[in-house]
Amino acid sequence: MGCACWLALGGLLALAGLLQARLLPAHQAGFGECDRFFYAGTPPAGLATEAHVKICQRFAGTERFATLYSPDHRIPVFSAFRAARPAPLYPEQRGLLEPQIDDPDSNLEEIIEETDAVTSVNNLGSKQALNADYLDSDYEIGQLYPFLLSNDLQMPTFPLTNSVPMTKSFRERWHMNLNSLMDQALIPHCGDGKDLYIITGAVPSDHKVKGKVTIPKFVWLAACCDIPGGGWAMGFTKHTQDSDIIEDVMVRDLEKLLPHEPQLFRDNCGETEQDTEKMKKILEVVNQVQDAERSLQSQESLSPQTKSQRSAPLSPEAPEGGGSLLGKILGFLFTPFIKIFQLIYYLVIAVLKNIVHLLWFVAKQVINGIESCIYRLGAATVSYLVTIGHELVGIPWKVLKVMAKIIRALLRVLCCLLKAICRALSIPLRVLLDVATFPVYTMGAIPVVCKDIAVGLGGALSLLCDTAFGTMGGLFQVIFSVFKRFGYKVTFDNSGEL
Repeated sequence: MGCACWLALGGLLALAGLLQARLLPAHQAGFGECDRFFYAGTPPAGLATEAHVKICQRFAGTERFATLYSPDHRIPVFSAFRAARPAPLYPEQRGLLEPQIDDPDSNLEEIIEETDAVTSVNNLGSKQALNADYLDSDYEIGQLYPFLLSNDLQMPTFPLTNSVPMTKSFRERWHMNLNSLMDQALIPHCGDGKDLYIITGAVPSDHKVKGKVTIPKFVWLAACCDIPGGGWAMGFTKHTQDSDIIEDVMVRDLEKLLPHEPQLFRDNCGETEQDTEKMKKILEVVNQVQDAERSLQSQESLSPQTKSQRSAPLSPEAPEGGGSLLGKILGFLFTPFIKIFQLIYYLVIAVLKNIVHLLWFVAKQVINGIESCIYRLGAATVSYLVTIGHELVGIPWKVLKVMAKIIRALLRVLCCLLKAICRALSIPLRVLLDVATFPVYTMGAIPVVCKDIAVGLGGALSLLCDTAFGTMGGLFQVIFSVFKRFGYKVTFDNSGEL
């Protein structure tokens, strides 16, 4: 495989490492790589249930903040992030969607525009809120973690998984409170926010927008400053009624107001080492913020025009009251040209957007084709190497089999030889000696046998002779005895002479 192929394969592997899933399984204890947004790397205990969805909010391949989302209420339970200075610009608010909540099988692993999700996400809106759920209602999309608290212009804090329904006035005051607290109280007393951990959440009520998105009863914020020997922890709540102001509360008391009474920070953010002097200074600034909010509410109740003037920076396109007759005439004359220019502008933007989508589609197809070719090449290479490996591994095995057969044959020969030896040894030794000495004994016994035969024959002849002479002697003795009876006196001497 050439160097280019290895580089391409390495690039694909690196890309696969960047595109990690953002939704985390319910059984997982933490939020994966987003655990760094929690104090001591520990998410709040007691808030997450099996019905909730853990989201590590990622954008441009980097984790930005963590969210615990409730598909039943279609609002977040909380969002956690590290504090930063407010951003210098305020982009247009837009609701982004998390594809994998509605479609777990989706390969879209980062938040996308709702217009792009319509054609690419199945069951869109079945478990999360959509922009359409806020249309023609008295509520707007309000972020728990607002863009105002981020100094990253690429940070998209507008996903609907980070948003709850808020009225316009409540959203403006809530974000104003957060901006004031962060810029005047929390960040200055925590080393410019480098070690400041923030959790913002919402407690659902019994009311919903269009029967889908739950309206929060109140929103809350918990802050933990992790500075050795100078840390602290504070909590804040704000009810959604327009007349209520933000309230400071201790973290332990805030936990009692939340469902299931969770533990927001591990060890209550180092409760034994907290700096009470800093907490007193923070409360002084909080009192100033509360007084400013009360003053603002009183001004709104006395002068509705003040409210419109204050809302003007947030709505730069709102028409100004009054104007001269010449201005109206010029506006009447130039309005068609302005509309035509706007139409051309929107057409150009739409064409450019479609061209970008087309280029992206082509690039995606090319990347998929290259990936497929590399995959096939890699599969063929792996198969070839596996086959060669099997053969190389088989050679020693075959040699061992041949050697085993040779050893087996030698063992059989040895076994047969041992059997023959055992059978030979099983014959008595005396028999073997007798068989071996049989010829010697046979040849040596012939003279003795002949002698014995001769002696036997001589003895037989002697016996016959003795028998004959004895018989004859007996007969003569009988005859002599008869003659003697008849008067012939034969003496023994005479018979001896005879």
